[in-house]
Amino acid sequence: MDSRLPDNPGMPSPAPTHPDAAEPLPLHQPQSKTDLFLSFTWLALQGFGGVLAIVQREMVEKKRWMTREQFVEDWAVAQIMPGPNVVNLSMMIGGRCFGLPGALAALSGMLLLPTLLVLVLVIAYGSVADTPAAQGALRGMGAVAAGLITATGIKLISALDKNPMGMAVCIALAAATFAAIALLRWPLMWVLLCLGGGACLWTYRVLSLQERGRQS
Repeated sequence: MDSRLPDNPGMPSPAPTHPDAAEPLPLHQPQSKTDLFLSFTWLALQGFGGVLAIVQREMVEKKRWMTREQFVEDWAVAQIMPGPNVVNLSMMIGGRCFGLPGALAALSGMLLLPTLLVLVLVIAYGSVADTPAAQGALRGMGAVAAGLITATGIKLISALDKNPMGMAVCIALAAATFAAIALLRWPLMWVLLCLGGGACLWTYRVLSLQERGRQS
């Protein structure tokens, strides 16, 4: 189990500060594999149009299973792994708490009921897919999804204050990534290798220098 999570759900550990509270709130962990399954089922059912916004709110703000900094780190790993980001994240959390059974419970919660619901919606949508109303509704939902993702990204910027590279370098890397993907149309693999690899090397260098400073 990851040392970042307490052995007992009620035990305090380094935690996010609630915006309306002066003291940091304690972190918790899933009570059981059933809790994992139900939590990720509910999360998946809310994920229409903006999964990133939903998962950040549920995992960090409501359930307090991780801090914003931990969420940013885990989401970064889930982002570069093959497969849907939120599915990767759910398996990481489940595996961290309960091993392979926990990862499978989280994965089942993400996929089981939502898959059945999507099949029903696909059958229903097939009869109205070509209507102007349905096409307009989908275009409108795309704008909402973009707004949700943008709002969540802005909310998570504060987590970069504790990044070893510093806020300025992090923002510069974020801007370079946006320009490479949105403007220059670079393949995602090259962006991850060049910018992501460079960020990893720079962070390693900063941490090494900090460790030497503490030892000297």
